[in-house]
Order: sequence, then structure tokens, then C-alpha cells
Amino acid sequence: MKSQKTPLHKVRGLGASHSGTGHFWRERVSSAALIPLSLWFAFAMLGLAGTREVTHLQFLSHPWNALLMAAFVVTTLYHMGLGLQVVIDDYVHTSGMKIFLLLLVRFFVIAPSVTCLFALGRIALG
Repeated sequence: MKSQKTPLHKVRGLGASHSGTGHFWRERVSSAALIPLSLWFAFAMLGLAGTREVTHLQFLSHPWNALLMAAFVVTTLYHMGLGLQVVIDDYVHTSGMKIFLLLLVRFFVIAPSVTCLFALGRIALG
């Protein structure tokens, strides 16, 4: 039986949805980026354990800490969105519900990301 893929799709490694390989690599790259960011976050939170709120704000007012926290939050939410997209694609079979859930996931990735970046910007610059 002959494959239904065009030669260009065979070369690019694209599946039936034309984006499977790219999605796979975005998941892997975001998970690899989360390893050092999660270690930084764990050590930072352990160091701030038991301190007052002012100490936390002073910690996040440093540009590197604010930048690393922003990268941690955005990467975590992005990776979460990619994983939930796979679950929805695999287990939700009605088109309307699939579209609704994918839009809901997108909202719950973008809204907290923007809110967090805004808050970190206010802390770091204000």
C-alpha cells in the first residue's frame, strides 16, 4: 500500500495533522528548560522559607531573579498547555467540545502568564 504523504511531508517528518513533530519537540525543549529553572526555583523558595513578605519582594526586585521567575512561570504554563492539548486531542472525540477545551486551555495559559509578567514587572521596576 502506498503512503498518502507527499515527498515534502516525508522529508519534514510531518504527520497527519502536519504539526506532530513540532509539538513533540516543543514539549521536549520546554521540559529540558524546566530542569534548571525548577532547581533554581526550589533553592530560591527554600532560601526564602520562613522569611517575611518584604524579603520575598526584595528578592524579586533584583532583575535576574525577576527574569528567572518569569521564565519559570511562562515555561511551566506553556509546557502545561502543550501536555493538556495532547490529552484533549487523544481523549475528547466531539469537535465542539475539543475546540472549547482547547480554547479554555489556551486562556488558562495566556491569562496567568500575562498576569504574572505584569506583577513581576511592577515588583522589579517599581
